Amino acid sequence: MKLDALTLMAVTVFVTFIVGVLFLVSWNQARRTRALGVLGLAHLVGALASALLCVRGLVPDWLSIGLANALMLAAYGLIWGGARAFEGRRLPVRAIAAGPLAWAAACAVPAFYAAIEARIALASGVAGLYCLLAAGEIWRGRAEPLASRYPTAFLLASEAVLYWVRIPATFVAPPPPTGTPLASPWIAILCFGALLYTVAVAFLFMALAKERLEREQRLVAETDPLTGVANRRSLAAHAARLLAARPAVLLLFDLDHFKRINDTWGHAAGDAVLVGFCAAAQAVLPRQAVFGRLGGEEFACLLPGATQAEADALAETMRRAIAAMRPDLLPGLAVTVSVGLAAGGRDFEALLSRADRALYRAKALGRNRVVWAGAALRAAA
Repeated sequence: MKLDALTLMAVTVFVTFIVGVLFLVSWNQARRTRALGVLGLAHLVGALASALLCVRGLVPDWLSIGLANALMLAAYGLIWGGARAFEGRRLPVRAIAAGPLAWAAACAVPAFYAAIEARIALASGVAGLYCLLAAGEIWRGRAEPLASRYPTAFLLASEAVLYWVRIPATFVAPPPPTGTPLASPWIAILCFGALLYTVAVAFLFMALAKERLEREQRLVAETDPLTGVANRRSLAAHAARLLAARPAVLLLFDLDHFKRINDTWGHAAGDAVLVGFCAAAQAVLPRQAVFGRLGGEEFACLLPGATQAEADALAETMRRAIAAMRPDLLPGLAVTVSVGLAAGGRDFEALLSRADRALYRAKALGRNRVVWAGAALRAAA
């Protein structure tokens, strides 16, 4: 099957324009995702550049060569900018403009403008650089687990490689010095590749935006709004998965006389105590611990693979750290915590019930102490 370059370029103009409009429509519905707006502008600029390339021979060369390629490089620069915006970084306006400006300056040199190989090398080199920079931005944010992140980075990097491969290929097999460039089979192949990349990059960036939104909504549903730790539903789900794989020790915390804190110092102070407790817990607890708020002033922590001695030492460290808390604005406020511990079994609710009974015993004995389920009692130090 013979590929007609002019037809492919016309299709590319249409598809790129539609993709740009879709990006802008999506951005209008989710203004917080600034990357969609930048990518929409990139594709509209790219559509205009492709349209000018289509009319080569029908309009002056400064339009179909000079301006068209400058706009195309600006479009790739904006794709890099869209990737940066997606990662929450500022738009590098000067760096985006540097590519088109370098192209314009080079075209002002007659020897460069007359050499098609030099023009292809510069345009391909700059376009490839922008693609690689965009891939690097997406790769840099890999700490945020999005399923489409790696395919997007790979696709942009592969596009950069293809642009750079085009540079030596142009010198090995230079285009004919005369005739219509659009008649070259290489142009048809490039148009077909550009069309595929346009659709694929658009699809993956849309998928990234969707995955981020879904992840944020899931995190909101699983997070306690005051303290930022896992809520009861999330904690139970994580605990069920963890206990299915290995045993763990459960620590159940309850802040002592919390109602009295609210009544004496006010609910704002009570909220500050809850947030401070969580901050202290996250500073002390190991990374593999599953920690969350069950409700009110009650919190739970699951320690996978911990021995009873390790869990006991950690509970004592937590108890002492909370007892030492003295808020700067309320130096007279004393906070203590009671801890109930339970080990063994793979059912979270059963483990929670046993730890709750131990916690009740800790409170009955005067609070501010650590008590194990089914163990001999120990006074607080």
